[in-house]
Amino acid sequence: MQVSSADRAPSASQRLRQFAELTKPRVTMLAVFCAVIGMFLATPGMVEPAVLVAGTIGIWLLAGGAFAVNCLIEQRIDAQMARTRARPMARGELTTPQALVFALALAAVGSALLLVWVNALTMWLTIATFFGYAFIYTVLLKPTTPQNIVIGGLSGAMPPALGWAAVTGEVGPEAVLLVLIIFVWTPPHFWALALYRVEDYRRSGLPMLPVTHGQRFTQLHILLYTVLLGAVSILPFAIRMSGWVYLASAVILAAGFIRHAVKLYLSYSDQQARATFTYSLYYLAALFAALLVDHYLQPYLSP
Repeated sequence: MQVSSADRAPSASQRLRQFAELTKPRVTMLAVFCAVIGMFLATPGMVEPAVLVAGTIGIWLLAGGAFAVNCLIEQRIDAQMARTRARPMARGELTTPQALVFALALAAVGSALLLVWVNALTMWLTIATFFGYAFIYTVLLKPTTPQNIVIGGLSGAMPPALGWAAVTGEVGPEAVLLVLIIFVWTPPHFWALALYRVEDYRRSGLPMLPVTHGQRFTQLHILLYTVLLGAVSILPFAIRMSGWVYLASAVILAAGFIRHAVKLYLSYSDQQARATFTYSLYYLAALFAALLVDHYLQPYLSP
């Protein structure tokens, strides 16, 4: 009797890929990038190598663990959505015990790294972020309210504060401002995705804003939040945390985001919603990169 390819046990590389996909690598990478920027912004010099390496890996592992728990909890929902049905849990490639042990192992190792090589505050803040995303957002908020991404966005906005705490042992007002930028960025980013994936969310039963309040209402709120984000992104310059290089970058990037939001509001198309979502990803990465460049250029540009 021949064994079909579907019945064969996965190879070690296939199994490794399945576990890696649980961590949502691209999303994790953006979160860790923002955390690392937070580390460098917290000091006028260079970050201590041990703190940089242990902090980056520890935050990465805890973020990956949180996303793995999210995939575990949402496996039924993911299986109903075109965007997520290929995820390992949705396809039944991994069992619940396998995913749970993997997620907890990542969280345990990440926590140990942060406690031993960084500091206790960073560990506890990152653990709180883990539970905020994996349980408060995924279990309590996402299936119950269209404001899920607004309220739950706080956990996703925390990485810069985690990086800041890793270097300074505290969360200063500058770190809170970095969190605020991501917090305000999150709704227009996800609502743009929800607009062109609205049928997915409708099938899944999740109360995303386009499902509960309609397309036009969501378009307006994307525009309003994008304008608010443009204003918030100027605050690092206003409090003298950054200089003219960042200000110019923030204004140009905000103008591009608002332009996308206006086009989306005036004439909806799935293509424009997708373009707005894609721009939002580049926007956040470029904005934080501009903060970093400005941070190290300021001593040379100051009179």
